[in-house]
Amino acid sequence: MVDHWKSIPLFQNLEEEELQQVKPIFASIAVRSGTDIISEGEEADEMFILVDGRVRITKAMLMKGMSMPLSEIKNTCKVLANLEGSNYPIFGEIALIDRDQRSATVTVVEDSEFLVTDRMKFFEFIESHPETGSKLLMTISKRMASTIRRNNNELVKLTTALALALSRK
Repeated sequence: MVDHWKSIPLFQNLEEEELQQVKPIFASIAVRSGTDIISEGEEADEMFILVDGRVRITKAMLMKGMSMPLSEIKNTCKVLANLEGSNYPIFGEIALIDRDQRSATVTVVEDSEFLVTDRMKFFEFIESHPETGSKLLMTISKRMASTIRRNNNELVKLTTALALALSRK
């Protein structure tokens, strides 16, 4: 499974002793291709690190209960990302922090291996190891801030394009 925990971005700022402390809160799991490891809208509190394999992240283009005449669209899901284990991407960190509904679906597209932890293990670790826990939280927070900034830029582009399209009619 993972021989080089220090290669995983979440753990890069940890000293060896801290890394040894954090390892027990993560379980190693193998998931078969075709499995939705996370389903949009479900309530959950696990965070995953992809260590081997590939996943696809998709988001529904229609909100639950919304109906629109989309007869020309066969698939009402938008692919947000295709991720590979070689980069050790993390996902599910929002639910880990706030235990809310999942914001997207993550489908395993090639047999994959993950490290997974849940909210209870994570916050018990932070309570018993506050210095190491704060490093982990800071890394997760920086990742979330980066995602928010990127999404804000995309939102501005989208609203500008929509405003231009509407002004031409």
